[in-house]
Amino acid sequence: MNEKKRLQVWLPLLFAVVMIIGMVLGYKLRDNTQTARGIFQFSTKRAPVQEVLDLIMMKYVDKVNTDTLGNDAIQEMLVRLDPHSSFIPAVHLSEVNEDLQGNFQGIGIEFHIFKDTVNVVSVLSGGPSEKAGLAVGDKFIKVADSSVTGTVTSESIKKLLRGPGGSTVSVTMLRSGKLMKFDIQRGIIPLPSLEAAYMANPGTGYIRISKFSETTYEEFMSALEELKNEGLQSLVLDLRGNGGGILGEAIEIADEFLDGDKLIVYTEGNSVPRQEYRARRRGLFEKGKLALLMDEQSASASEVLAGALQDWDRAVVIGRRSFGKGLVQEQYNLSDGSALRLTVARYYTPSGRSIQKPYDKGIDAYDNDILERYQHGDMVNADSNKIAHGKAYKTSGGKVVYGGGGIMPDHFVAADTAILSKALGELYRNNTINNFTYLYYINNSNQIRTYKNAQAFAGNFKWSGRDWSNFVDFSAKDSVSLHSLPERDKVFLQERMKGLLARYRWRNEGYYLVVNEKDAAVKKAIEILK
Repeated sequence: MNEKKRLQVWLPLLFAVVMIIGMVLGYKLRDNTQTARGIFQFSTKRAPVQEVLDLIMMKYVDKVNTDTLGNDAIQEMLVRLDPHSSFIPAVHLSEVNEDLQGNFQGIGIEFHIFKDTVNVVSVLSGGPSEKAGLAVGDKFIKVADSSVTGTVTSESIKKLLRGPGGSTVSVTMLRSGKLMKFDIQRGIIPLPSLEAAYMANPGTGYIRISKFSETTYEEFMSALEELKNEGLQSLVLDLRGNGGGILGEAIEIADEFLDGDKLIVYTEGNSVPRQEYRARRRGLFEKGKLALLMDEQSASASEVLAGALQDWDRAVVIGRRSFGKGLVQEQYNLSDGSALRLTVARYYTPSGRSIQKPYDKGIDAYDNDILERYQHGDMVNADSNKIAHGKAYKTSGGKVVYGGGGIMPDHFVAADTAILSKALGELYRNNTINNFTYLYYINNSNQIRTYKNAQAFAGNFKWSGRDWSNFVDFSAKDSVSLHSLPERDKVFLQERMKGLLARYRWRNEGYYLVVNEKDAAVKKAIEILK
């Protein structure tokens, strides 16, 4: 049989096979594009934006990175929808997901770059670096064969230190003037979302949650059980600065405080039918007194939790009006490894209020909302700290609450104006505070280690006059003058620096145990819970 006849025989069969494969792939693609609420299908018609990108790629006068161009076009399109729909390029997706997963593969240290040198400021207890022998104060000289002194960035160090679990990285460190080499086997490093849990006084516990990741509820339950074993009767739950995260974790925590089948939150959107989330089991802390702290940076899942507890009169909310994010995003992974986080619904508190603040004036006005609150006195004046034009609702006990712009606290606590000080702003921008406290800790670590625990340190450590003079001189080297610093700002600054010393020794829990002693919101909560 010649080549032409062979082609005539096999060509129809080839077409048939291709058609069948295409049908199978199409069916599988349909199955793989399901959402939590149903199936979405893409149009086979090419959109103008794709046609334009194709023409640019084929005809444009200069070489163009069409991936970057396409990403920019997507971002611009999403901005016109709402402030929280977003496109995540493939190169950033793993880093973004890490924060929600609650862990990553690494060596288990925190570092600080000081005078072009990478310094170890914290070593994870039981982690790979502690097992290898690294200690606070060690300085990186090399990672593998790469020198890490001189011009170095945090991102470049992270890339060198992180890698697959079980792999080994060799590091050369400088300790007390002596070079030392360590081989560290990488492992799973937790990213805790619960920063502190301790008994503030007999009967009253304190828990601070910084975000809602996949491990938050597990961390919370472990801390709550431990505090109950220590005699917990009242609880201060601190959600200040918590920008949200995984909604389900906040719902699970709410369930520990609410009895029966009480509604916690419901979501609803144009293409998403109403879905209710209710308490469904006996909670671990349904009866004890509860205070919840929040501020202008508490958002999303934090507001869900606060709104549910406030609507059922289960907790007293203390602080300042929350951020006002009541939009629900779902993440869709795209074919090139990137992802789309698309707003699909709004969430509503049990009383029916939407917490989402307006975004009809554009993304810039939305992003500058907190700055405007500062300028208008919302952070220091209870009368200014209100929701403009918000619809009124009632809690289960008849208390009036408002929708349309965040959660209003039951008790207002003004922001400490020291944080607005120009001098303090310069100190933070220059990293002067971290640099001074780190050097102080290294030079006085033996003295600090004489304190039995963070409580003993908080109650007994005091900065000396010489210490303050040294800090003033140190700040002057960064062109920051503290000679005319108000006494109140000086006290605020010394408490924060004392907290940082505690963090080097006892991690985040040590920091919050120290700074909370003078924290107005924490003090107000403890007073109310008596």
